[in-house]
Amino acid sequence: MIFKELFSKEADEITECDIASLDNLRRRVSGAIVVVLIFFSLIVLRLWSLQINHGEEYKNRADSNRVRIRQVAAPRGHILDRKGREIVTNRPSFNVVLMREDSHDLDEVLKRLAPILNDEVSTLWSRVREAEGTPRYLPIRLKEDIDWKTLAYLENHNKEFSGIRIEVQPVRIFHYQDLAANVIGYLGAISKTELESADQTVYRGGDLIGKMGLEKLREADLRGEKGNSYSEVDARGFERKLLKSYEPLPGREIRLTIDVDLQQAAENLMEIGEKSGAVVAMEVKTGRILAIASTPHIRLNDFVGGISRDKWQELLANEKHPLINKTVQATYPPGSTYKMVTALAGLATGVITPDTPIYCPGHYFFGNRRYGCWKKGGHGTVTLKRAIEESCDVYFYQVGQRVGVDGLAEYAGKLGLGRKTGIELEHEKSGLTPTKKWKISRYQTKWQDGETLSTAIGQGFNLASPLQICQMTATVANGGKLFRPQLVEQVTEPDGKVVQTFKPELLEEIRGLDTYMAIIREGLIGVVNGPHGTARGAKIDGITVAGKTGTAQVVKVAAYRHLKEADIPYKFRDHAWFTSFAPAEDPEIAVTVLVEHGLHGGSGAAPIATAVMKEYFRDRLSVPDEEIVKEIR
Repeated sequence: MIFKELFSKEADEITECDIASLDNLRRRVSGAIVVVLIFFSLIVLRLWSLQINHGEEYKNRADSNRVRIRQVAAPRGHILDRKGREIVTNRPSFNVVLMREDSHDLDEVLKRLAPILNDEVSTLWSRVREAEGTPRYLPIRLKEDIDWKTLAYLENHNKEFSGIRIEVQPVRIFHYQDLAANVIGYLGAISKTELESADQTVYRGGDLIGKMGLEKLREADLRGEKGNSYSEVDARGFERKLLKSYEPLPGREIRLTIDVDLQQAAENLMEIGEKSGAVVAMEVKTGRILAIASTPHIRLNDFVGGISRDKWQELLANEKHPLINKTVQATYPPGSTYKMVTALAGLATGVITPDTPIYCPGHYFFGNRRYGCWKKGGHGTVTLKRAIEESCDVYFYQVGQRVGVDGLAEYAGKLGLGRKTGIELEHEKSGLTPTKKWKISRYQTKWQDGETLSTAIGQGFNLASPLQICQMTATVANGGKLFRPQLVEQVTEPDGKVVQTFKPELLEEIRGLDTYMAIIREGLIGVVNGPHGTARGAKIDGITVAGKTGTAQVVKVAAYRHLKEADIPYKFRDHAWFTSFAPAEDPEIAVTVLVEHGLHGGSGAAPIATAVMKEYFRDRLSVPDEEIVKEIR
């Protein structure tokens, strides 16, 4: 308006006052423009600072202030014995984990952390590198099951180790130390191979999974279901508020058929003198396993928190093979325990009767070869009962020759030999019962008749596991019923609801041979109770025990014939067998013992079986602990 008025006047009419007003206006406008320019410049500078200079930092902070979901490990199911006594339960363990999302200056953090964890920096880095390719939100386990001192230090100095957190995880606690260790098995971190084939909704890297034994075979029951927690975390990754959580569901409880007292007795007896071998005790009328011991066994606590490389190598290098469950994963020539098969085959095929006499001069010539009896002077004329009682080799050479190898194999199969028992244990071996067809298939050569003689006394190609021999013994004891050995009795939900109950499973019943088995049982009673029995030391006052000794050759005896037994190198000594049942009149329990390189069944294995029997019949015999231990010593 002012401009309009000024320029509407004639030029000669403009006064000095008008010129002054115009200059004043220009100054005001220029000032306003400067203020506006300064204002916008400040805004631009601030935006530059926020977006360019500090943009990445604020972006990371914005991303880090969010809800974090964490899985909570479920307590594994408990493992109990037949009477409900806890064998394996859980305790809390504390693991050191790395959250890569929250870690700053990882190299420096690991350098300061390594001495605290008593580890090498390179070891921690290797665990980080192993997790490459996995989602960054998953924790990397740097150290498992740390002690209280380390836990307290890290909790009190947590702000000094960015990205390092403490993870609480249930781990196994063993109430009876290493009881049934090779049956229970152990846990370990899931491997990449296992993770690739596992259900990705159930498992993730770092989870513990059953690696051996029932922990592996019953993984689906024992593992439980994980819980989840939802927490709000700040820019540094520290939890500020727990939003909500879902508690994990514990695993199912497994009740075994094993009796803790009997299992402890078997293991303790084998550990005296550091014996290597196996003990199996089974209910004759059901197939339930009462004790199943393999020695030497693994040390379960070595696997809690992860076994060290040195200890693992020590296990692998041990000549007595503690990683092998010798009750089912090792097979041996059955020795004279196999004479039960030869006797049954001879009677059933009619080549002998209980009264058929055979003369034993201490040897038997077949072809151009001499087959010796264990008793060099011979047994004289013997019939079946005495042949079993005194384990006359010459008698059974001739019975086996008459029956033939295929006939022996037929009756061995009826008693469960040459095939897996079907017990719920991993890597069970089927053993070997040779036939003519097998020999041609395996060696592309015909069966030699002389090989039948060795087979008839449990030598030659014959192989059986201790569990198979116990199953055979129970079948003879009960009159011909072949049961599947049972290890798990019941599976129960955490709320007490029974999910599964396992009843005895009859695999086969040998019909028409009851009379023959009764005759064999009379001979087995004589082995323990007869005047010349080979296991007279296994006799128990008040309980009639029946059994059969066995000696399984490891090498040809001739090479060490000039040496005393004590001077024969350990690894070349014969294995010792003893298999038994009691009470003979109404059998309840069968016990089989195999002592590797124990020399003789009567002295090396029978005393252990006797002590296990006394533990089983303790209430009926009132046998003190000292007597059981004293006998085996």
